[in-house]
Amino acid sequence: MKAEAVTRTDILALHRAHRETPVEANRAVTLLSGIFAWAEDEGLVLPEGNPCRRIKKHTERRRERYLSAQELARLGAALAQAERDASEPAAAILAIRLLLLTGCRKSEILGLRWEDVDLERSCLRLPDSKTGAKTVLLGAAALQLLAEAEQQGPWVCPGGRAGEPLKNLYKPWGRICTAAGVAGVRPHDLRHGYVSMGAVGGESLVVIGAIVGHSAAGMTERYAHLSDDPVRAAADRISSAIAAAMSGVDPAPVRIHPGTRGHGGPHDRRRR
Repeated sequence: MKAEAVTRTDILALHRAHRETPVEANRAVTLLSGIFAWAEDEGLVLPEGNPCRRIKKHTERRRERYLSAQELARLGAALAQAERDASEPAAAILAIRLLLLTGCRKSEILGLRWEDVDLERSCLRLPDSKTGAKTVLLGAAALQLLAEAEQQGPWVCPGGRAGEPLKNLYKPWGRICTAAGVAGVRPHDLRHGYVSMGAVGGESLVVIGAIVGHSAAGMTERYAHLSDDPVRAAADRISSAIAAAMSGVDPAPVRIHPGTRGHGGPHDRRRR
């Protein structure tokens, strides 16, 4: 169909036809809405305006899946075995470990270039992430992983074709999860697991948000008083705890530093 022929009725029919997959249906309408909004901005005449306006979204059930210490140990063992027998691409194994140890999004790891890796300052400088340019501070375990990784071209996780990055993790991820006896976990859940590990260990939610680059309203202002040192220290503690769990070692509780409870860091003063 030509854009000018699409009506609100067409969008409603599409949305309702996929009600069994509510997330995908909602994302499709969001994508179409953006396309039609761009058309309006470009001065293209749409008889009904944006036909996606005021389409009521399907209810989405949030999926939350976190790896237990036992599952992390089995996953770590499966990754080590896959590395030893070369049953999975080295780039895929590296990508999964980086997802576990940094809390980064999958797109950020698969699109990571060596020029974005600053080993001297223990950080990643991502020029374009979901929330814009950002710096990701690396814990000791993640830093060591990158320092020991073999550099083959511009991409940290190179793909099968020369000069291209690894584009898909689903098949190797699925096989590694099967080998580890871990079910129902998506690569994106590793990011949730990183945040969860920090929260359970007593890290300030503000500090955790600064590490993983959450973009909740008002959070940027809260980050203003944080220096890199407590954030890097938190990244170090979280990644070390995950690395220990992957090695089958029960991670020691993360020490809570004075003034880091809650959302406000050292300047948080709550009435009692």
